[in-house]
This record gives sequence, C-alpha cells and structure tokens, in this order.
Amino acid sequence: MLNEIYSECEKKMQGSVNHMLRDFKTLRTGKVMISVLDNIKIDYYGTMTALDQVGSVIATDATTIVINPWEKNLLNAIDGAIQRANIGVNPNNDGVQIKLFFPPMTVEQRKESVKQMKGMGEDAKVSVRNDRKNANDKIKRMEKDKEITADESKVAQEAIQKITDKYAANIEQILKDKEVEILKV
Repeated sequence: MLNEIYSECEKKMQGSVNHMLRDFKTLRTGKVMISVLDNIKIDYYGTMTALDQVGSVIATDATTIVINPWEKNLLNAIDGAIQRANIGVNPNNDGVQIKLFFPPMTVEQRKESVKQMKGMGEDAKVSVRNDRKNANDKIKRMEKDKEITADESKVAQEAIQKITDKYAANIEQILKDKEVEILKV
C-alpha cells in the first residue's frame, strides 16, 4: 500500500514538472519559437481552433514566424486573433500569408521573461508541496486506522520527503538552466 502512495506521489510530482515545462514554451527567449502562438485560437466555422490546425506555422529565422492559412478567407480572423493575443508584435498581412517580425529582445524583456519563468517554477514547487501533503495525509490516515505502525508512518513520511526533495532540486536545476538560456544574448 505504501509503495502505491510513493509511486502515485512521484507520478503527480512529475506531472507538475511537465506542466511547468509546457508553460515554458509560451515564454519568449532569444530565438522566436512557434509555441508563442500556442494559446491563440481563431473562430473556424464556429469552433475555436488552434492556429496550427488552420494553416502552416513556420519560424523562418530567429526573429520571424510565417503563417500560411489553408483557406485565404481566414487571414483576417488570424490577423485579429494575433492582435488580441498581445504577443508583442503586429501581424503583417499581405493577402497571402501573415508574417510576424519579432524584434530582438532587450535586456529588460529578457529579465521580464525570467520573472515569468520563476513564477511558473514557483507554481510547480507549490504543486509538488501539495502532492507531498496529500501523500502524507494518506500515510497518517493509514496510521490512524491502524494499517501501519507509528514507526512505519515516520519512515514513509521520510521517504515522501526524499521524493519531494528530488523534484524540488530538479525544478531548481531546470530554472537555472532556463534562466541562462533566456539571458544569453
């Protein structure tokens, strides 16, 4: 039973790290990534649809993204959605495709990205701590119900703490690496 709690706790903590890594994809770093457009949806015949589902989205170089919609009548909808998303650039619509020209990041913008990244990291750490609390609550409940002894409960809670420390250190290392990547000019 304790092994199930350990593995469930570890699985949830890994999920928190994975969620943080997905969130990082929306951050702007030195090189523009098409993932900055991941949260932009357009009205495609009554359904809110991701940009990459209605056309090709390609990063042609470090500062340019080109969107070629499969249907030309979607150009204005895509243009409007990008403007509303406020991603820091204005779309250039030439009637065939939309180009997004991202200026090189300033030091201030890089620091702002690092600040957002640290907030995402802090959210991941809070989630890991909540996972630890839930696992410890299950262990304490087992002790209260006399399914395990007090000594077994103490050992189990120490094991949960070791798992928590491992994931907290993992998050810290990821944050340090990402900060170096963002601040590198």
